[in-house]
Amino acid sequence: MTPIQYPHEAPGHTGLPRRLVLLLAIGAGMSVASLYYSQPMLGVLAGDLHASAQAAGLVPTLNQLGYALGILLCAPLGDRYDRRRVILAKCGLLALALAVGGLAPGMVTLLCASLAIGLTATVAQDFVPAAATLARIEHRGRIVGTVMTGLLLGILLSRVGSGLIAGVWGWRAVYLIAALGMVLVGLASARWVPRFEPTTTVGYGALLASLAALWRSHPALRRATWAQAMLAVGFSAFWSTLVVMLQGAPFHLGSAAAGAFGLAGAAGALMAPIAGR
Repeated sequence: MTPIQYPHEAPGHTGLPRRLVLLLAIGAGMSVASLYYSQPMLGVLAGDLHASAQAAGLVPTLNQLGYALGILLCAPLGDRYDRRRVILAKCGLLALALAVGGLAPGMVTLLCASLAIGLTATVAQDFVPAAATLARIEHRGRIVGTVMTGLLLGILLSRVGSGLIAGVWGWRAVYLIAALGMVLVGLASARWVPRFEPTTTVGYGALLASLAALWRSHPALRRATWAQAMLAVGFSAFWSTLVVMLQGAPFHLGSAAAGAFGLAGAAGALMAPIAGR
């Protein structure tokens, strides 16, 4: 697809309006952050819903399971349909899932909402290829690196924000504020993200089947997939257990202290534009 020109606004040195690049970075960060809001406040959440630590631990587990299923089943839709429509649909559904989580009367509803949040948070994986498609080839690495910075900061700082908000206004406020944020991202995307021509006309089933062919044909893809899978498992296991440990003896630390651990990785996320360049 040829990058779309914006005659109403002077583009930056990369050929894209700066506010569009910023929107894509914010959209990627806020959507992927939805997977991690729950982790610093698992102790508070479990106490409020009268759930065990094991039941509370299923919340981030279902977030990640939904995300994995969403990447498998939903991410290919961006090749078959207008990616702008996919982004808008997922933003709306993610906002709805977050709102249901924030209003959940019990653990069962929250767990169902957690799975839905994971499925629809894959909109993050639509913002990144949108940036790659729109950017000129000579600036693509820099643009994608900037959007990835937003995504990585969303992963890391989501815990800081949710921990602080949960400590002041409670865990439900985290979900409801996040739902409002995704509504705003969706509205901004409807205004500024251009339409995309589909890159394939094959059916959905054939599109999914092509993933198996790619897996068989590219050893580098298999290695990267396994490496990222193991990193994700270790990353989630650390955060899911850290919060419960900090909540109990001998630490007795709240959600804000647990969320502050996310600051340790924020500096690494800022290196993404440099790596992209």
